[in-house]
Amino acid sequence: MDKKDIINTITNIILDEYCRSKTDFYGFKKIPVGVSNRHVHLSEKHIDTLFGEGFQLSVMKELSQPGQYASEQRVTLVGPKGVIENVRVLGPARNKTQVEIAVSDSYKLGIKAPLRDSGDLEGSSGVTIVGSKGSVTIDEGVIVAARHIHMHSDDAEKFRVRDGEHVCVKVPGKRGLVFNEVLIRVSDKYNLEMHVDIDEANVASLKNVGYVDIVENQ
Repeated sequence: MDKKDIINTITNIILDEYCRSKTDFYGFKKIPVGVSNRHVHLSEKHIDTLFGEGFQLSVMKELSQPGQYASEQRVTLVGPKGVIENVRVLGPARNKTQVEIAVSDSYKLGIKAPLRDSGDLEGSSGVTIVGSKGSVTIDEGVIVAARHIHMHSDDAEKFRVRDGEHVCVKVPGKRGLVFNEVLIRVSDKYNLEMHVDIDEANVASLKNVGYVDIVENQ
């Protein structure tokens, strides 16, 4: 083992001990992970345009957050440089259409989707969405969703965090790492779950069955 390997090993041991001490303080309960692939939230108006007047999304499966579901419907995203097919539509309908993609998707489409919290769409990227009955081009609404943790208010109290706060989160394992700037979102309508996109999950070898710990408040 050369000098560089020794330094890296010592650094990893120190980081593990630091994270473990923080986990002992906060981590009485593991946080489950939900890996978000690219998807679309549609307004009622755009559902009508893409699938036909009065069309109702059909539920494929319920999602972890109450009232949210993956529908049977899929759309195609068309950008200046490329196309992404079979993008899942999530329901129910929203007031404004929002497209959530990964950074790697933005390269394929040829757009510059900004990193944003969900719902922060002003000045974001546009794209053309193609459904089975029509298409619509939005001038804004495409984002790379910032990583975040949904918490019920009871969970927030236990973890000693507040809505809108940012924390550090440790991912265990051989490709373990620490995610900084993880937004806490608190509501009595939420179930405890951290959301990361597919690019972030791949870096850390995270899957939907994974768990993480809050290791530090920022």
